[in-house]
Amino acid sequence: MTNLKVNFENNVGKIKPMNAVNNGPKTPGRSQYRDNFETYKALHLPFARTHDASICYDYGAEHCVDVNGIFPNFDADPSNPENYDFLLTDKYLQAIIDAGTEPYYRLGTRIEHWDKKYNTLPPKDFKKWAVICEHIIAHYTEGWANGFYHKITYWEIWNEPETEDGQDPVTKNCWGGTKEEFFDFFEIAAKHLKNRFPHLKIGGPALCWEHNWGRDFVKTMSERKVPLDFYSWHLYCWQLYKFGKDAKLVRSYLDEFGYKNTESHLNEWNYVKDWREGFVDTLLDIKSEKGASFIAAAIAESQHLPIDMLMYYDARVGSAFNGLFNILTLYPQKPYYSMLYFSRLASLENETEALSDDLEIYILSASDGNKKCGMITYYTDSETPKAKSISLKISDSDNYGFYITSAAAENEKISFNNVNGVITFEMEPFSVIYFENCL
Repeated sequence: MTNLKVNFENNVGKIKPMNAVNNGPKTPGRSQYRDNFETYKALHLPFARTHDASICYDYGAEHCVDVNGIFPNFDADPSNPENYDFLLTDKYLQAIIDAGTEPYYRLGTRIEHWDKKYNTLPPKDFKKWAVICEHIIAHYTEGWANGFYHKITYWEIWNEPETEDGQDPVTKNCWGGTKEEFFDFFEIAAKHLKNRFPHLKIGGPALCWEHNWGRDFVKTMSERKVPLDFYSWHLYCWQLYKFGKDAKLVRSYLDEFGYKNTESHLNEWNYVKDWREGFVDTLLDIKSEKGASFIAAAIAESQHLPIDMLMYYDARVGSAFNGLFNILTLYPQKPYYSMLYFSRLASLENETEALSDDLEIYILSASDGNKKCGMITYYTDSETPKAKSISLKISDSDNYGFYITSAAAENEKISFNNVNGVITFEMEPFSVIYFENCL
């Protein structure tokens, strides 16, 4: 028997923004009606990172978000508004904002897996690239060039610069230069942008996975006195212990080199078990109850790790990594409900005491003093998982409603035995249960 206890009277901290995502919704078009704006909006997502938006036709493809798309002629004058093409990015960011989500803007370019690279080679003038970015930020936050006064707090420089480091630049997917060139590039861009916009948060580099590279980056930035408001990094895995392992490692080298106040953002993550022969199975799992339970368990685990923000990859329309929305219809899939459940906890702000004596059963709860809710998840990396008997004891006598997403259900209301305040039930592997008091 697995024993769970929830004490809604004991606040243990604030709920962190663990339900941010990459990319925004699709709004209704003039024809071929298909959108997910209302279901996206219902998630109350705190932030949407814009990386790889330019892969998506529905957002504007190569004319959207990326620096090279907005400012297509690098030799042009960056002070002249006529040299910028903002329109499709304007509309994309507005859709995110209209959905109640704040954009988290990645400055740079999309990943390029192709044999020929177009925009991943280092800019030929680092300072000019920074000046171009300055004008992009001014357009969206200061009204420059018939722009806007949007609240966009986070501005991230580049993405996964260390990917396949040491190879021929032509074969590298994100940064076709050397480590040393990237360090110079980041220093120039970060100092310029932070000096121009001291009230905004400037960071990066969206590390792919190589933490020795990341440690060298942080050490060098510290030696050069480069401002770093947030440090971003990525993790794709199927074993949840890796979240704690990498989160603690990142925090250790940030602190070691003087960046104790720098936020740690895990701003790409998802379930991946196999990148090669088993990749199709991984993609199917992402969209299934396994993907749903992985999301819920990762969020619950990360709430207690030195991570300041999680950003799921990907909510992008048409992305194979999008477990939230069906790739054809954009209807919600099972993992959508894990995000929906957590958003309800996050809306209450205060995390409350929730305990599990089983390492495969994750529990998280929240309360605002009136409304109370919780999320229970059974995630395992076992190849032969079995159902578990659960005993849940809640500290008060309120009546609670329960909803389940599992192999057999999508957000279905269920009832359990309640004997003297102890609720008992059987829980199948990869199930997520949400409960709330009935007001």
